[in-house]
Amino acid sequence: MGKKETKVLVEERPWCAVTDMDQYLFGQGTHYEIYKKLGAHLAEQNGEKGVYFAVWAPNAKRVRVVGEFNRWGTDGYEMTRLEPLGIYEVFVPGLEEGCMYKFLIETKTGEYLYKADPFAFYAEKRPGNASRVYDIDHFTWHDEKWMEKRKSWNGPQEAMSIYEVHPGSWKRHPHEEKEDGYYNYREFAVELTKYVKDMGYTHVELMGIAEHPFDGSWGYQVTGYFAPTSRHGTPADFQYLIDHLHKNNIGVILDWVPAHFPRDSHGLANFDGTPLFEHPDSRKGEHPDWGTKIFNYEKSEIRNFLIANALYWLNHYHIDGLRVDAVASMLYLDYGKQDGQWVANKYGGNQNLEAIWFFKHLNSIIKGRNDGTMIIAEESTAWPGVTKSVEDDGLGFNFKWNMGWMNDFLEYMKLDPYFRKDNHNKMTFAMSYACSENYILVLSHDEVVHLKCSMLNKMPGYLDDKFANLRAGYTFMFGHPGKKLLFMGDEFAQLQEWSEARELDWYLLKEERHQQMQNYVKALLHMYKNYKCLYELDDSWEGFQWINADDCFRSIFSFVRYSKTKRKNLLFVMNFTPMERPDYRVGVPKKKKYKLILDGDKAEFGGNGREKEEVYTAQKGECDGQSYYFDYPLSPYGVAVFEF
Repeated sequence: MGKKETKVLVEERPWCAVTDMDQYLFGQGTHYEIYKKLGAHLAEQNGEKGVYFAVWAPNAKRVRVVGEFNRWGTDGYEMTRLEPLGIYEVFVPGLEEGCMYKFLIETKTGEYLYKADPFAFYAEKRPGNASRVYDIDHFTWHDEKWMEKRKSWNGPQEAMSIYEVHPGSWKRHPHEEKEDGYYNYREFAVELTKYVKDMGYTHVELMGIAEHPFDGSWGYQVTGYFAPTSRHGTPADFQYLIDHLHKNNIGVILDWVPAHFPRDSHGLANFDGTPLFEHPDSRKGEHPDWGTKIFNYEKSEIRNFLIANALYWLNHYHIDGLRVDAVASMLYLDYGKQDGQWVANKYGGNQNLEAIWFFKHLNSIIKGRNDGTMIIAEESTAWPGVTKSVEDDGLGFNFKWNMGWMNDFLEYMKLDPYFRKDNHNKMTFAMSYACSENYILVLSHDEVVHLKCSMLNKMPGYLDDKFANLRAGYTFMFGHPGKKLLFMGDEFAQLQEWSEARELDWYLLKEERHQQMQNYVKALLHMYKNYKCLYELDDSWEGFQWINADDCFRSIFSFVRYSKTKRKNLLFVMNFTPMERPDYRVGVPKKKKYKLILDGDKAEFGGNGREKEEVYTAQKGECDGQSYYFDYPLSPYGVAVFEF
């Protein structure tokens, strides 16, 4: 059947057909819009409408397009091979948007592989795994004000409090109303926007968006890098979600997974009968612990695939930032591997030189856009210069997750208060390196799964102690330099560990303690946004001063956050034991009036409800190494924030 169509294709190729220049740029790794050529695109040829298909499969013997239109048989539309890269193409008249298809790849060994399109914009809803033809350019955006304002966004000096959300388990419809309970992206947009706006978050970070076959992977085993998951609707529905959040001044960060991909037979693994996307040497191409494939960063076409994918989400979905998953696993050749399972680089080291080059290339391109978009590294080691510019031999990320702070913080918070005096440095150590990178303090989904306990149940003591501990811990987090990220449910003290299989325990908000915790986190979030001292000097010692970092025997921490103008500064005091300190005296740097703006003892937050003076006047006298002080009675687990 292919002869007639192939002949027409040669005589008059569709407007979107792959050209020699496309192949040259793709081969060089610099075709940043290659997704406009490879994949499936609505097109017209000789006055006839249809779909133009193109796929990169250089080691295939033959490739056909199959689908609903031929009942998934092997007699599909044969594709023509283009040299020198081995791209296959065909125009199929009569096909329309929404039709399902796959590439049937005949390997050189005679196998037939049914593969989903690596560049598909839309996919069949799981458990199906076919690709769908879709036009992503017909959505009408209404977020012009946001996009214009974003151009002047200066990340390190801006407020950024992130709500990490898994759409499939944030809220669900009852099963009797909807089979799997999933919210459509448009329903989700309305509910989520209303909630995060009221709470005071500045951004949401969305997990599990790129198409993935298994719910239990949380979206970190991607088979469709260019397709928002069809669990929640169409690509246009997803665009609506972003648009709606932007219209309400909420930024959107997307989890992005360039570190690895699953072995699923319809996916990228062994794509054309050979390891095309993964490295052919299993010591470089497989994660033994995760059972996944590792991209071959040595290939310019693979680097191009990933960079184009990152830019695709920024361009066509107006995403404000990408949080790059598992960066450490890409930087180190021996990550998660034993001796004999990895190969050293050409200098004998364990650094993945090609992955380093990939990051520098990617981050240079995103920085060069100069449009306020950002890229964030989930990097769990002490790799130097993650957020340093590429010109200064850094990796060029805008932000890095502060995993060291998170580990120390949680280890301290889990301790019985009696033992905290011997672990005081766990809470102070992060300040010794706080200015070395642009950090985000994170309490992410990874900390509340797999028998790690919910945030509340990590805390020691009886139930009231747990809530008081968590209030103190969150206060320390919001006072500490670094942007903020909380996983969904943390804000109202979810009791159960998170599971992708059910919605959050929203019913807990009918109970007073959980409502009070939500009230407190809301107060922290609004305080954070309203006081520039809490974010504009995150990367400078000019913005932070310890008052007392060494009060280990009482487990009390006190510090000041300064604004650039030294106006509306904040003094933080936190007691991490159940001991009352009625005679507490705090040193202060200035003879000023100190206004109590956040009091953990308030009844609305679950405190003892004791009335406090609103203003405290500093007295002359040495305390905590300062020249002035004032007295403030500290309750068990008492927290207080003062403006001066």
